[in-house]
Amino acid sequence: MHDKQDESVGQLIEEFLTARATRKPSPHTLEAYRRDLRSVAALAGEAFTPPLPLDGLRVSALSPRVMRAAFARFATPRAAASVHRAWSTWNSFFTFLVAEEVVPGNPMPAVGRPRTPLPQPKPLRGEDTPEELLAAVVRDDGRQRDPWPQRDLAVLALALCAGLRLSELLALRVGSVNGRAGERRVDVSGKGGRPRTVPIEAGLERVVADYLDSRRRRFGARSVRPDSPLLVDRRGEPLRRGGLQYLVESCYRRAGIGDRVPRGARLHALRHTFATRLAEDGASAAEIMRLLGHASLASSQTYIEVTAGQQRDAVRANRTNRALAALVPAADGEG
Repeated sequence: MHDKQDESVGQLIEEFLTARATRKPSPHTLEAYRRDLRSVAALAGEAFTPPLPLDGLRVSALSPRVMRAAFARFATPRAAASVHRAWSTWNSFFTFLVAEEVVPGNPMPAVGRPRTPLPQPKPLRGEDTPEELLAAVVRDDGRQRDPWPQRDLAVLALALCAGLRLSELLALRVGSVNGRAGERRVDVSGKGGRPRTVPIEAGLERVVADYLDSRRRRFGARSVRPDSPLLVDRRGEPLRRGGLQYLVESCYRRAGIGDRVPRGARLHALRHTFATRLAEDGASAAEIMRLLGHASLASSQTYIEVTAGQQRDAVRANRTNRALAALVPAADGEG
């Protein structure tokens, strides 16, 4: 067996994270991996007498029994989704150690994990809410010190009409929007480094072109070179995570639709609105999967299932159906 078996779990965690970094996960994702690995490892170390610190815990000590006990303690105060994520991280960690010949096998199949339902879509509420939001952004708002409606509209339109995640928006370059007239597309670097191409229609093409024209006027032609970040702040610097979130929040406030944005899905609500409308207009789960860059068909299927439920609610609310139900009593034994 590899001599790395004598290295501490803390050292091996850092080696694993270095190896994962080649997949280009976000800093937030890497930090979540580190937190899950170190938290469970600390609990595993406490099972020994005397307790072993992270730097004194050897990977050879992480037997199925020790891991089951550590995960049982880890799970007690946490939601099922958090435990499921930590289990997946540890499973990947041990898979890495097996491939590196540090350990002979992966103990995680012997450690139970909770089943977690797929997260439900959280689109903007209200039939015309997306249109109200876009219209409000282009209106002159005297409360803004340095209004830039072309940029704000481009951000919202890319999320609503191309379904891009926050990280995907920040990764866009000016040259990411390309193709011949009538066949324009946006090349996206998706989650897990998976590339995809999303077709864009003439309206979104014009919005992006108008934004880039306004940017040339503000900062000069050199600011819109193909390798330049597509989205920038009012100083011409690349827009960052916090700035993008604040921008979208301010657009919601200007449109007066804050109460129609699902809690915990501020910018993501725009992506969910894109997907839900695709489903409402007849797109298949496979088409939604490709456009949103989902890793599995199951994630995309939730949009169609939610849409089917909304259709059922609409039919149920039909006044004729209610009148019909009153005219024909239910048969015996029926609910």
